[in-house]
Amino acid sequence: MRIVTFGEGMIEISGHIGASGPITYGGDVLNMTVALARLGHRPAFMTALGGDAWSQELLDRWTAEGVDCALIARHPLRVPGLYAIRVDEKGERSFTYWRDRSAARDFFALPQSAALMEQAAAADLLFLSGITLSLFDGAGRRRIADLADRVRRHGGIVAFDGNFRPRGWGSPDEAERAFLDFAARATIALPTAEDEALMHGHQETPEGIADRWHAQGVAEVIVKLGAEGAFVSADGVRELVPTTPVMPVDTSGAGDAFDAGYLAARLADYGPAAAARFGHRLAGETVRHRGAIPTRDAVIHIQPDARA
Repeated sequence: MRIVTFGEGMIEISGHIGASGPITYGGDVLNMTVALARLGHRPAFMTALGGDAWSQELLDRWTAEGVDCALIARHPLRVPGLYAIRVDEKGERSFTYWRDRSAARDFFALPQSAALMEQAAAADLLFLSGITLSLFDGAGRRRIADLADRVRRHGGIVAFDGNFRPRGWGSPDEAERAFLDFAARATIALPTAEDEALMHGHQETPEGIADRWHAQGVAEVIVKLGAEGAFVSADGVRELVPTTPVMPVDTSGAGDAFDAGYLAARLADYGPAAAARFGHRLAGETVRHRGAIPTRDAVIHIQPDARA
């Protein structure tokens, strides 16, 4: 199974000024990619890094995690993006980004990008997010849409996490148009109810959110509801799959871990509800640890339950 994920990997710093905190890495698609690699797959992460020492260290770390880095372009002038994370006493996180000139944002300007996209078109599963779309202008998004079309034409799966961050877009309307355009190409959609409300300006039922994605042609929709669980709408089944409450230490990467667990279980022929339960287990374990990507030992023991 050839899995390709497309997004941005950044340097992550945490803590406060004057206090020593860890320097690691993260990014929504990258978080999911590493989690999927830890579940026994070898996903290829497509992005761009610089030619600097930080970029090489990121490349080495991702390779050590089992990520296929053959689709990573190297930018001669730019460096990786950077974000700082703070976590409150309830485990809720907030982010500050420095990524406007990151190497990943200039992916399509690099001469090797065409060859990398050609290789990515052979994917059996292509995964990206709303944040991936926000990195690029209209021309770049059209190239991503063409990639998704090519994957679908040869029978591949296109999975899309509707991750919406307002600062990445000129307006919510621009984001909505881009999401709807890409939704027409997706096989599986993994939106979050909180993001949907932020984009559309009002709360909706999970059923209403699922219906909107289905109306664009998406066959399988999983609406993430945070601590309430996930609403699964696929294969003629519409079901709320609850999660077991945990006391979070850091909620960073919870949705990304859910995506990895869900897709890994679906690739192993688990039903949508069983896949959602596994996604909850992986996400629940992830939020009990610091950072968007916990240590390998923290989650490597998590495995799916019986197929259903």
